[in-house]
Amino acid sequence: QVQLVESGGGLVQPGGSLRLSCAASGSILKINGMGWYRQAPGKERDLVAALSSGVTTNYADSVKGRFTISRDNAKNTVYLQMNSLKPEDTAVYYCNVRGRSWFSTADFDSWGQGIQVTVSS
Repeated sequence: QVQLVESGGGLVQPGGSLRLSCAASGSILKINGMGWYRQAPGKERDLVAALSSGVTTNYADSVKGRFTISRDNAKNTVYLQMNSLKPEDTAVYYCNVRGRSWFSTADFDSWGQGIQVTVSS
């Protein structure tokens, strides 16, 4: 089992910044991809940012220029730096990690439990 622990959410005023962290632990042989998704009330869960095992990154159009995804390979941790936050960014943010586990031929696809980000004046 691969577990994901998210931290860094909270309440922030418009224009402020937050940094989300997601640490993966368990029988991890290697990580192939990491990403962040978010879900606002009444909406579907959408991709915010993703990072492959290489240097490829993907961002939703609504966050380009404001959010940055990064990874610490030694800690198996992915970060989401969120700047110039807007009320529209209010949502529950979910971490996603994909890769290979020890003693398994199948890839794993794990999700965090979600963390609340609220942008309000």
